[in-house]
Amino acid sequence: MSTRTSLSTSSTRTGGGSEAGSGTTQIFYASTLYGAVTLAAALDSGCFRPAGRRLLLVSTNAAVPETTTPLDAMPGFERLRGRFDDVLDWNETIEPLHPGGWTPRPDDLPLLQRHLRRLWGLGTDRIELVVESLQVAPALTIAQLLPDASIHVYADGLMSYGPTRNKIDPLVGERVRRLLHLDLVPGLTPLLLAEFGAVPEAVPAEAFTKVVEELSGPVAAETSTAPGPALLLGQYLAALGLLTAAEEGDLHLRMVRGAVARGHRRLVFKPHPTAPDGWSRALVREAEALGAELTVLDRPVLAEVLYRELRPALVVGCFSTALFTASVFYGIETARVGTRPLLARLSPYQNSNRVPVLLADALVPDLERADLERPGRAPLDGAELTGLVAAVGFAMQPRIRPDLREAAVRHLSGPLAAATRHHFTRRRLTSLGLPGGLPVPRHPGLRRLARRALKLKRRALGGR
Repeated sequence: MSTRTSLSTSSTRTGGGSEAGSGTTQIFYASTLYGAVTLAAALDSGCFRPAGRRLLLVSTNAAVPETTTPLDAMPGFERLRGRFDDVLDWNETIEPLHPGGWTPRPDDLPLLQRHLRRLWGLGTDRIELVVESLQVAPALTIAQLLPDASIHVYADGLMSYGPTRNKIDPLVGERVRRLLHLDLVPGLTPLLLAEFGAVPEAVPAEAFTKVVEELSGPVAAETSTAPGPALLLGQYLAALGLLTAAEEGDLHLRMVRGAVARGHRRLVFKPHPTAPDGWSRALVREAEALGAELTVLDRPVLAEVLYRELRPALVVGCFSTALFTASVFYGIETARVGTRPLLARLSPYQNSNRVPVLLADALVPDLERADLERPGRAPLDGAELTGLVAAVGFAMQPRIRPDLREAAVRHLSGPLAAATRHHFTRRRLTSLGLPGGLPVPRHPGLRRLARRALKLKRRALGGR
C-alpha cells in the first residue's frame, strides 16, 4: 500500500523513523518497472549495506501523469514491494506541479529541505539517495532537496555508456559515489558521471534475471520442438522527435518483412504503451499479406518477462536496451533495423540517444542484410569499441569530458576512422578541431568568419 503525501500537508511518519537520529535511511527513486527491477536486483545481490529503513520513492513522468498507470500499481510490482519498508509518491508530494518540470527556487531550498525531512519522517537520519537520470528533474530536484545525502546512481540501460548529457552542479555531482549498471556490453566501461569519479559497479546478471522470474512467475515446460516466435520491439521514437509517425510506422513494417524473410511465420509485436493503435493494425495486415501471423501484446510487461514466457527465436528492434538483455542475459538471437539513417539525423549532435544507437549499429546484426549471422564486417573488439565510444563521447560533450580529446584524436587518426565515419558529422569535427574536419584558416580574422559561417549554417540546419 503506497504512502500518499503532499507538500501542502505535514505528517509525522512512524515505524523505523529516527527521532533519535542515529540511523540511516536509504531512499530509492524509480519511475519505471525496469528501474524497480534493477534496484531489486542490486538489493538482492548485496550492492547496498544494511539500513534502518528503505523507502521506495516512485514517480510518474509521463506528459499527462493522470492518464498513466503509476509504477506501484503496475502488474507485478507487488512482488517487488517487500524489499522496501514503505512506498512514497513524488507526484503527490509536489502536486499539482509536474515531476519533470518543477525545480525549486534557490531561495526556497532551505525551507523545503526541512519540510521534506519532516514530511517523510526522516528526522536527523543519515540519508543515502539512489536515483536514475541524475542530470534532470525529478532526480536532480530530489538530490537538491536532500543536500546532505550521499548519492548512488543506477543506470538507465544503454545511456550509461554515453557521457553525462548536462553539466551538473558540483554540489550535487561531488556527492555521487557509484554508478550501478547492468553489464549490457561486457568489457565497455560507462562514461556517465565519470567526471565526478563515480565508480562503475555492475549489478550481477543472474540477480536481474532472477527478479524477472519473480515478475513472470512459473513457466510451463516446453513440450513443442517448434521454434519460438520472432518478437518485434516498438520504442515509439516519434514521441521523442527522432522519427515522424509515418517513418516509425514504416520502420515497424520493415521489422515484419525482415522477420518473415528470415523464415519466421509467427510474429509477436510489443508496442510502446503510448503508441497509436493504428500501427498495430497495419502490422497485422502486412503479416497476413506475407503469409504470417502477427499477435499484438495488449498488456504492459517487460520485454525480459516475454523472453521467459515466449522463448522467442529472434528479437528485433531499433536500438532498444532489450536487444542487449536478450543477447547477453538470455542468449537469444537479435537483429536491428534503421540505426544508420537514425545516426545521421540525431539532433543536436549531443543527443543522449547517440551512444545507444551507436552500440546497436556496431554490435547487433542488421536484419535486412543477406546473412543475419554476418554483420558485413568484423565486429569491433573491446579496445576498438572503447576507442569509438570515447571519441563520440568527447565529440558530444567536449566541455564535460575534455579528458577524452586524446582518445578521440587517436581513434579519428587510426585505421578504424573510415569505417566509423558515419558516427561523426563533418561540422562537429571541424568545430572541435578533430581529424576529419575541414581545415580552419590560421589568420584570426578568417577564423572568426569561418566560425560565424559555421554557426549560421548550424542554426539553419536546426542546431546539428
